[in-house]
Amino acid sequence: MRDKKTTYWIATGFVVCIMTISGALAITHAPPMMKALAHLGYPPYFSDLLGAGKLVGVCVLLAPGLVRLKEWAYAGFGITVLSACYSHFLSGDGLMALEPLVTFAALVVSYLTRPASRSFLYAAVDKALG
Repeated sequence: MRDKKTTYWIATGFVVCIMTISGALAITHAPPMMKALAHLGYPPYFSDLLGAGKLVGVCVLLAPGLVRLKEWAYAGFGITVLSACYSHFLSGDGLMALEPLVTFAALVVSYLTRPASRSFLYAAVDKALG
């Protein structure tokens, strides 16, 4: 049980760090982030949407409760990371397009090892049993 909890926090911590850093870079329009988004073909305003979504998702993952929103945060992060792979691949980045899959793997590990209290199914059963 302790190993599962440790695995959850390591994987979640990794995802949170990646999403916080990239979200902050996007919100602040940091030159490296803006250059990367331009390379991928995205307009500058996209960084505001991407950064806000990442930072809100990080807050949801770390906050206690909010189990339904956590499901949405996991889904949103999954879509974001897989879209990054696809965008990098189509932009001609070769094998570097696979780099975001490390974050995706950590996201999957976090989701699969999350405590029952952070699971939507657990919350639904707990509410039904009163």
